[in-house]
Formats: sequence, C-alpha cells, structure tokens
Amino acid sequence: MNPTIPTLPVLMKQPDGWQVILRETLNRFNAETGTVHRLDAATQLLHLVAHLGLPPQLLPIVQTIPVGKGIAGQTVAQNRPVTICNLQTDTSGVAKPGAKQTGVGGSLCVPIYRGETILGTFGIGTRREHEFSAAEINQLLDLGRALGHNWEV
Repeated sequence: MNPTIPTLPVLMKQPDGWQVILRETLNRFNAETGTVHRLDAATQLLHLVAHLGLPPQLLPIVQTIPVGKGIAGQTVAQNRPVTICNLQTDTSGVAKPGAKQTGVGGSLCVPIYRGETILGTFGIGTRREHEFSAAEINQLLDLGRALGHNWEV
C-alpha cells in the first residue's frame, strides 16, 4: 500500500480517484468490499463518498450513517478502528442489521484523520472470516492519515 501513498493527492482529484484508491487497497488486503465516508461534523452524519463491492440494495442503507450507528459510525464515536472477525456471526450489536446483507465476514473500519480531527472513515471487508492483524490495522490507519492529509475539506 505504501507505494501508492505518494500518488494520493493526484488520485483524489481525479473523477475515478476514489475507485482507484479503493481497488488498490482491496487488492492489498485481499478484500472484496470497501467504503469511504465523509463526516459532516455539524450534523454528525457520515456520507458515502465511494464504494466497491457492495450489493446495490445496500446503497440506500450506507449512503448516510449517523455517528454511533453501524461500524463506520462506531469508528467515529470511539475515535479508533473497529474490526469484526465475522460479521455474519457477530452478536456485539456494532453492525447494523442490514450489514449481514453484504456477505462480509471480516471487516475493518478506520478513521480518516487530519491531525487529530476525524474527517471520515475508510472501511474494508472480506467475504471470508478474517481477524485483521495489528500490522494490517496500522497499514489502513496510515492510509487513513494520508488520505486525511490530502483531502480537501
């Protein structure tokens, strides 16, 4: 993933830039689904910026997510990465009921930071059960910080 970080400022300004970033990230993590949400701090809502691999029927559900709800909302509320080994069998209550429709097993969502300010979230998911390692979490956090540094707000 690190070789693409220097290209982020260019990619983020291209019409398909977020799709390229998602695709490269999913390839790096051997994941099938990905989302990027932008936080509206005034309304405490996360708005979908880009996605890959989500079933069309889920798009209305993930288009806008309140802070504190679902995996992305919990990521912002807790100000830390949220990971679930198997979304299909998870009983923690973190994931929204519709999340199982994604077919995702392992999921990881990290804040997109500029400094200490959360600008949004970056989430990935695998179709298989997967417990993300500390190294994987840190790699996605690094990407989130690089995205935040380059994101025009």
